[in-house]
Amino acid sequence: MKTRLSWWLLGVLILAQICYPLTGGSVRAGLTVATVLIGVLLSVTHALLSRGLRAAAALVGTATLGGFAVEAVGVATGFPFGTYDYSGELGPKLLGVPLIIPLAWTWMAWPAWLAAIRVVRGRAARVVLAAAGLATWDLFLDPQMVAEGYWRWHDPVPALPGVPGIPVGNYLGWLGFALVLMASLSVASRVSSPVAGDAPMYALWLWTYASSVLAHAVFLGLWASALWGGVLMGAAVLPLALALAPRRKPVPVA
Repeated sequence: MKTRLSWWLLGVLILAQICYPLTGGSVRAGLTVATVLIGVLLSVTHALLSRGLRAAAALVGTATLGGFAVEAVGVATGFPFGTYDYSGELGPKLLGVPLIIPLAWTWMAWPAWLAAIRVVRGRAARVVLAAAGLATWDLFLDPQMVAEGYWRWHDPVPALPGVPGIPVGNYLGWLGFALVLMASLSVASRVSSPVAGDAPMYALWLWTYASSVLAHAVFLGLWASALWGGVLMGAAVLPLALALAPRRKPVPVA
């Protein structure tokens, strides 16, 4: 029953994401908000049902509250992401930050951590892999959201080739924060081993990567971010696909 709920929420999330490139304007902005709300519900619910209240509280405390704090500092000071601001299309703001933004990091931090503990051993290696996956997801997120006008940088240079409007320092800032977030989550949650019910989160992590590459390359016309994200996020995500692949039994020698 617990796993069934996660699969159901994942299905609703995928449906919303499929609808995104088929819409525009306020409908697309509404789908963006709805997708994040479904996603955070999926991740927090899974953390609660599979690992208990401590894990769910740790996820919210590190990713939601931590994410809001670093965004508020970023908007106010320009550190660590550069000088930027948000439009009013993503709902209500607090201290210049749309409340939906830290929920997006909560949504993706949980599958990133579960994938890392499935793929590698040792806390340090897991923190690095999970942080790399979460930070490189931003190679898809920021170009897409900037293209929609949901936020903008005042001085977006230097930028990655083919991805104007977003300074390289932004990605480095997210990598730094992701390392802090994942280290904190690993300690606070005490989640250090996979369980059978983690399959929906693995599917979410792999779907996020594959659908982002497809959407940017085919539907959104963002070829450069499809390439950057495809290569760099792929390096963090695809080891999970290898770890989950069924292994052939050795053929006995007669």
